[in-house]
Amino acid sequence: MSSGREFNESPNHFMVLDAIARGMKKIDSIAKVTKLSKDEVKLIVNDLLTQKLVNANEKRGFFGNKKIELSITDTGSRILETKKEELSYKSQKLQQLYQSGDRSQMQSYMQDNRMWIPMMLFSGLINMVMFASMMSFMGMAMNPAESAQTEGQVDQSGGSAAEDSGAAADSGDAGGFSDTGFDGGGMDTGGFDSF
Repeated sequence: MSSGREFNESPNHFMVLDAIARGMKKIDSIAKVTKLSKDEVKLIVNDLLTQKLVNANEKRGFFGNKKIELSITDTGSRILETKKEELSYKSQKLQQLYQSGDRSQMQSYMQDNRMWIPMMLFSGLINMVMFASMMSFMGMAMNPAESAQTEGQVDQSGGSAAEDSGAAADSGDAGGFSDTGFDGGGMDTGGFDSF
């Protein structure tokens, strides 16, 4: 995948490049944040190294282990910014179509740009709530890559609604008297109750 045309059409390459630009230096952390497999990230990093869009610096660890840290080059930064500007325009156009309410035109535009949706979500060019409402508006389902990016945004915001409702169900009782060990009075406050 060393030709520029193929790279320019690969959202996963741009997601990895964006992760490196954000300061992710190790393949494990890039795989975790992009929700791509570690093997796929390794292949993409090798492509980016071949194209001289990223640099690999070898460092010694605490016990003499070799660690490879990645950093983005100036060329990589320029290409990434150009792609982000292009995708920003596409996301604005998508939002305009959504707000106009033209379902058929929006669905057509979204299908044409569907492969870039995970990159737009990853880089924050399109809001997850807006995207979910667009999908609902059109009656479409998310593909696995889009779903993985939405799960990442939910995890970063502190958990999902399903987790919250599960916690509420665990702490609730069946309506009877619940003795949780707190009697409300006679509590020992460590000597500070005499004020």
